[in-house]
Amino acid sequence: MGKIITITSGKGGVGKTTTSINLAAALNSFGKDVIIVDANLSTPNVGLHLGAPIVPISLNHVLMGKAKLSEAIYEHESGTKVIPSSLSISELKNLDHSKLKEVAKKLKKISDIIIFDSAAGLGEEAVAAIESADELVIVTNPEIPAVTDALKISKLIEQMGKSVKGVIVTKVKNSKTEMPISNISEMLELPILGVVPHDDKFQASLVMKDAIVHTYPRSKASREYKRIAASLIGHNGYKEKLSLFDRFFGR
Repeated sequence: MGKIITITSGKGGVGKTTTSINLAAALNSFGKDVIIVDANLSTPNVGLHLGAPIVPISLNHVLMGKAKLSEAIYEHESGTKVIPSSLSISELKNLDHSKLKEVAKKLKKISDIIIFDSAAGLGEEAVAAIESADELVIVTNPEIPAVTDALKISKLIEQMGKSVKGVIVTKVKNSKTEMPISNISEMLELPILGVVPHDDKFQASLVMKDAIVHTYPRSKASREYKRIAASLIGHNGYKEKLSLFDRFFGR
C-alpha cells in the first residue's frame, strides 16, 4: 500500500510546486515508484514545469467522471509519473474536490509514494488535498509574511485532526534580513526537514522542463532535496557521495 504525501503552503510563490517536483524526482531516483498529482486545480503548474501544459486527459476529467484514473497518468522522461490538472477555466466548473480522497485511495494501490502538490492557502482545494494525506509537509520562505501564513495552514491542519511531518524552508539566501531557521521552527512549533538555498538554476531547470535534481544534480539545492527525500523514506543516514573533483572544488 502506497503513501500520500501532501505538500502544502500558506501562500503562493514560496516554492511549493518546485519542492513537490524535486522530492518526487529524488524519491524516484531512490527506486521508489512515484506519482506526482497536481492537486492545485485552479492554478495548476506541475504540467508547465515538466513540459506537459496541455494533455488529452487530466485530473479534472477524472474528478468529473469523464475518464479513468489510469488514463490521466503520464510518464516524464525521467521516469517520474505525473497526473496534471487542466489549464482550462471551463473545466473548473462543477468539480467535486472531495473526490480527491477517492483518487488518493486508488493511487495508493498502484504506487509506492504519491505526492499531492496542493493549492496554497486555506481554501476548499487545499482542504481536500490535506484530507487526502497520510503525511503533510509545509513549504515556506524565511520571511515574516510567509511564515505567518505557514502558521495558519499548520493550525488548520491541526484543527482537521492531522499532523505535520515538518517544514521545508526554501529560497534561503543566508541574508541578515531573513528569519533565522531556529526562529521559524520555534514560531511554527514544527521540525525543519530541510533548508533549500536560493539558486538561479531553478529558473534554468524550468526552461529545461525538468527537476533541478536532474538538470543540476551537483548543486546544493539538488543535494538538499535528495537528503530530504531520503529522510521521508527513513534513510536518515543518507549522504551523497561526491567525486574527488567536487570535493576539491567544494561543491
